[in-house]
Amino acid sequence: MTHSSPLAQVGVVGLAVMGSNLARNFARHGHAVAVYNRTAAKTDAFIDSFGEEGEFRPAASVKEFVASLERPRRAIVMVQAGAATDAVIGELAAEMEPGDVIVDGGNALYTDTIRRERELAERGLHFVGAGISGGEEGALNGPSIMPGGPKESYESLGPLLEDISAKVDGEPCCTHIGPDGAGHFVKMVHNGIEYADMQVIGEAYHLLRYGAGLEPREIAEVFREWNKGDLDSYLIEITAEVLAQVDEKTGKPLVDVIVDAAGQKGTGRWTVQAALDLGAPVSAIGEAVFARALSSAAGQRDAAGDLPGGTTARFEDLGLSREEFVEDVRRALYASKLVAYAQGFDEIAAGSSEHGWDVDPRDLARIWRGGCIIRATFLNRIVEAYDEDPGLGSLLAAPYFSGQLTDLIDPWRRVVAAAARLGLPAPVFASSLAYYDALRADRLPAALIQGQRDFFGAHTYRRVDAEGSFHTDWSGDRAEKPVS
Repeated sequence: MTHSSPLAQVGVVGLAVMGSNLARNFARHGHAVAVYNRTAAKTDAFIDSFGEEGEFRPAASVKEFVASLERPRRAIVMVQAGAATDAVIGELAAEMEPGDVIVDGGNALYTDTIRRERELAERGLHFVGAGISGGEEGALNGPSIMPGGPKESYESLGPLLEDISAKVDGEPCCTHIGPDGAGHFVKMVHNGIEYADMQVIGEAYHLLRYGAGLEPREIAEVFREWNKGDLDSYLIEITAEVLAQVDEKTGKPLVDVIVDAAGQKGTGRWTVQAALDLGAPVSAIGEAVFARALSSAAGQRDAAGDLPGGTTARFEDLGLSREEFVEDVRRALYASKLVAYAQGFDEIAAGSSEHGWDVDPRDLARIWRGGCIIRATFLNRIVEAYDEDPGLGSLLAAPYFSGQLTDLIDPWRRVVAAAARLGLPAPVFASSLAYYDALRADRLPAALIQGQRDFFGAHTYRRVDAEGSFHTDWSGDRAEKPVS
């Protein structure tokens, strides 16, 4: 297309599907876009396919790409995480000037982002780790965007990102998250919540299919009905579509011909690893990650195929009609989703405190309402919860959600018990319920564990009726002594 402007307002490096769609999104919103790919043929193919959609400035080299950008230059890197990202950042930085902005729009480990931001700041450059959620469709039509990095970089970058982001009630699903690695950290936890959300949906399907005996087409209708109420969300919507799909080759439900081994690219695993470092309990997310790993452990599953299952009940033994069981599963699914989101927000709060990011949970709930994979109607309720109490200790303790749980808890318990009786795995349903019960318990067995730790390792313990730490002389006279 003819270029009316001598310089581009923004540039995209890496023209695989996500990068291509992001560049097209900018162009469709009237922005001149510089594009570059290490393989020149891919740049040429992009222009051939989409050149008429807007104003593009193709570049044959990094030097040419940087020269085609207006100042302050804004370049978005959409290449494979790790060494490839470092290589592209290094090439761009060598050509850029102080005040220019490099954005990593991929799923990078947030500690890498912290390192890169520090290194580029020494050269006077702004580095922004931006989480982008919504997949290929979101990148093209409006994603949820979570940029971190220096606040001043958002002054020039923010309007562009907000322009192409999804909109809900007229508000852009994009805001400045916080300094250095905050954006990528938040996106990482977003993906961890996504893992748990997908797993509990899978567990609900599994219980309805192999517990209640419903066929995929029937379960698709159940999910469509659920999507009209509290569970209204993108993932529930697409679940119905997947379950309704019939395989052309066999005439069977597509879900029955897909190998039951779930893949993962690492962000869920990073979420759990970071939570362990922060001491943030994200058991629902952890069980979802482990469930994917177990699904792909073909050798172990083959070896265990003939293990005894004990005495398992039939569905008829549960004393529930199918309609009652479906409703119980719906409520258990909703309760487990609440736990996953609560744990995710708790981890973000812990990370924000650890790194001094000052992340506002209300911002996250707002920008996740549209564009992203975990978008859901009840995110509006999360916004309201943090509006009412910005220092909320747990999302589950918010008046609205605690009120909801009053009606969810008994069905939730029945479903977890039914899964155990039927011999059907429901790890996130079960672990979420255990987390909930631990959270609300007056006393936990941690008192005994601390006594054990003091017995074998002199790790000390605290008392409920006195200040300070204490140690019992377990191998001697068993007298208790205060420890300074």
